[in-house]
Amino acid sequence: MTTRAGRHFLQIPGPTNVPDRVLRAIDRATIDHRGPDFVDLANEVLAGLKPVFGTEQPVIVYPSSGTGAWEAALVNTLSPGDRVLMYETGHFATLWRELAGRLGLEVELIGGNWAGGADPAAIEARLADDRAQAIKAVCVVHNETSTGVTSRIAEIRAAIDRAGHPALYLVDTISSLASIDYRHDEWGVDVTVGGSQKGLMLPPGLGFNAVSEKARAAAASARLPRSYWDWEAMLAGNAAGAFPYTPATNLLYGLREALIMLREEGLANVFARHDRHAEATRRAVRAWGLDILCADPAEYSSSLTAVRMPDGHDADALRQVILDRFDMSLGAGLGKLKGRIFRIGHLGDFNDLMLAGTLCGVEMGLSLVNVPSRRGGVDAAMSYLCEEEH
Repeated sequence: MTTRAGRHFLQIPGPTNVPDRVLRAIDRATIDHRGPDFVDLANEVLAGLKPVFGTEQPVIVYPSSGTGAWEAALVNTLSPGDRVLMYETGHFATLWRELAGRLGLEVELIGGNWAGGADPAAIEARLADDRAQAIKAVCVVHNETSTGVTSRIAEIRAAIDRAGHPALYLVDTISSLASIDYRHDEWGVDVTVGGSQKGLMLPPGLGFNAVSEKARAAAASARLPRSYWDWEAMLAGNAAGAFPYTPATNLLYGLREALIMLREEGLANVFARHDRHAEATRRAVRAWGLDILCADPAEYSSSLTAVRMPDGHDADALRQVILDRFDMSLGAGLGKLKGRIFRIGHLGDFNDLMLAGTLCGVEMGLSLVNVPSRRGGVDAAMSYLCEEEH
């Protein structure tokens, strides 16, 4: 059995490193989820989530993964056979499409090359052509975790409005929430899907739906089966600081502490920190002579950077060497990008020294497996970070 000194560097784009403060908050005795102490906890968490989503509307919390929150967004708003418009931005957009199909929805997919975000013009054109208004919802992944591409959610809202189309607007923020600026109300989103294990700095296990009044009105006539995911049952319980079934009490302790940490730093500062680390990472990639997967700088992700491998070189072999030699985990290429890219996560509870260590591990790994690259990526990133401090 091999003993490793030091900490493991978990640099996948989620689950992310859980800060000690959150771990200590979770590590408390479980309380009665029908008692007065839990009411206080629930009310504090439900109120504290609203600024993170940029909403004054309710945020519903499920004991679930992000996949469960995807399903909740669909089953509460749609009926069997409804048509939904989705955009292929990467692996997770593809998985959401597959889930929608299994629920009995008719999915219309706008194809993409996995190097760009959802195109507002293409969505506008399709909605303008839908004169019968058969499309009931537009579903977009804000930050595609498999590619490091961020779609322009506000521009897509404007495109829907220009088309004069009444479709609901559903957005996945699982790897952007609390990492990249997001505004549920201002951008006219009807359902925002989130998860606990990335920017919120928690372990997996909580899924979220922020819901507009329009979405709740649609839920009144939606006919897809729902029980566990039913919004109204959740909202009725939440009004009294309760849940209709057993909540993930200890994760809610952790969520309360994570929300306190976000408030202490200030969301604007959190977003600026993520922007800064993302730019430093991209400068390192360019200095190595490698390519960033995202083709449009306007769509660069501040949560992660996906890096293309040169032809003939296997990203998974690089990741394995980095794991074996330096005890650092990097994100794999998913779906049709398997073996072709690696992903550097730089989100959540993350600082300059953690980024420098991460990039150093990548640079050493590139050398060890003889990937055609230049040295100097770490220096380029550090120079930028030092300049930004002045």
